[in-house]
Amino acid sequence: MPGRKGKVLVAMSGGVDSSVAAALLLREGYEPVGCFMRLGSPDEEPDRLMLDEDQATGSACTENTARRAVPPGGRGCCSVGDACDARTVAGALGMPMYVVNFRREFGRIMDYFVAEHEAGRTPNPCVRCNDWLKFGRLHEYAAQIGADFVATGHHARIVPGTDGPELHRGADTAKDQSYVLFGSKRERLGRMLLPVGEMNKSDVRAEAERLGLPTFDKPDSQEICFVPDDDHAGFVERRAPGLRKAGAIVDTSGRTIGEHSGHHRFTIGQRRGVGVALGRPIYVVEKRADSNTIVVGDADDLAVARIEAAEANWLVPTNRLREIADRSGVLAQHRAHGAATAGRLELAPDGESFSIVFDSPITGVAPGQAVVCYDPDEPGRCLGGGWITRTHSRGSRAAGAPRDIRLGRAAGRD
Repeated sequence: MPGRKGKVLVAMSGGVDSSVAAALLLREGYEPVGCFMRLGSPDEEPDRLMLDEDQATGSACTENTARRAVPPGGRGCCSVGDACDARTVAGALGMPMYVVNFRREFGRIMDYFVAEHEAGRTPNPCVRCNDWLKFGRLHEYAAQIGADFVATGHHARIVPGTDGPELHRGADTAKDQSYVLFGSKRERLGRMLLPVGEMNKSDVRAEAERLGLPTFDKPDSQEICFVPDDDHAGFVERRAPGLRKAGAIVDTSGRTIGEHSGHHRFTIGQRRGVGVALGRPIYVVEKRADSNTIVVGDADDLAVARIEAAEANWLVPTNRLREIADRSGVLAQHRAHGAATAGRLELAPDGESFSIVFDSPITGVAPGQAVVCYDPDEPGRCLGGGWITRTHSRGSRAAGAPRDIRLGRAAGRD
């Protein structure tokens, strides 16, 4: 009978993965309750909202309403169109759904995004959203409605382990999302359900079509939901207009070779659109926010041999982590869909900060990114990670000013 395995709050994004996740939970004997997070996306005008805060619904949007709800070129995971899709799926499955107003909490993520750009770092708002909202505030909301679990459509797995539940990569390695979940609290892993983690994406879509869910062919959401036009610099400037000011472009010897209109408009590793020509490929190798300076160099100047990180969140006991690190090192990943690289983990006594010395230098690393560690002896197991505060090249030149405060504090983190 439905509900015999417990009540589950399902984060319904309006996408195919969360739709199938809800359907699988219902089939397996859970009592799923859908939840759509209203975050204040750009297309969310008051007169266009179709669902109210904390309002249960089992009805579906009409086709015409759904079409009107989707803005031209809209995409992401929190638009009015997505709310309509989530509502339609809930109606098709015969399950209740609520819309919760997280606009204030989501404002914190946008503030963080701007603050990191101001500081010359590379933010990852989607990881912060998972940490602070999907597996943060949603757990609190789940407790309020008496739910035993929180579920999402992420492609990752919760696996029983010797020391308790473990976070592992999803079965579909091309769609694996364990990287963006590394900040989940270890004590909450036992209350997390990831129903599609054992499936390939193609099978998820096939299951959605078999069930007659309208999201079966819906494109995947793309980052970043609150910047739907991909104009990151424009978004930052609207909130921090003082950033748009001229600064110097220098080479690695310190020689001024050009001028730019704001350091926030550049990313580490950027090659196109730098604004200067030296007759050979050049890359952005450093951003100096304090002097509004961009440093460019050759591809070799991007090589990073060591990183420092803070705000560590470990998903295995610290003593077990040290055993693994001493025996085999770690596999470190600094992009959501990047490759993991072997390295040596140097853990601070308090476990709050750490360094990784890579076996071979890597590129494309920048302060502000998340670095997530995996077990080399069991490559699918996520050990946890932290946020990069400083990088060191083979010549020990550091990019990113050392910090004596926690990374999130500039954005108002508690």
